[in-house]
Amino acid sequence: MMGPDQLGQLVDRHSAALTLYARQWCGAAEDVVQEAFLKLVAQQPAPRSVIPWLYRVVRNAAISSGRSERRRCRHETTAAVESPQWFECTDGTGLDGETAAIALQRLTKEERETITLHLWGGLTFEEIAQVAECSASTAHRWYAAGLEALRERLHVHVRTTY
Repeated sequence: MMGPDQLGQLVDRHSAALTLYARQWCGAAEDVVQEAFLKLVAQQPAPRSVIPWLYRVVRNAAISSGRSERRRCRHETTAAVESPQWFECTDGTGLDGETAAIALQRLTKEERETITLHLWGGLTFEEIAQVAECSASTAHRWYAAGLEALRERLHVHVRTTY
């Protein structure tokens, strides 16, 4: 079994190079390397050639992680294209996403959270009340106040869904 001192030395000597190696396949290279070291600790008996074993484990995990990232990105892109627009402009000019995001950030945290939970999370006001530890009527008030503030700041008609 590998001792903590030996593991610490391996991490100090090789984690940076293993991370760089994993980055060619995935964005979560640090996580992949950490998992490889955890697998190493669990190996009974320890591999004869630890360094090549670590590189093989990191390579396999990084390739798998990269595939998952690409698959998730495809699914999220498809879902984003198919999801309905939340903001409807009555004058036909369209709504800039960055402007909307800035307007959302300027709301109180309660208003922003309530709007996000209701519109994007699909939660009812009763469910929002459970999350925010308030009454359903308070959650509804925050929602209505937030939408009104958005209407004023964006100078557009915001479709309200109660």
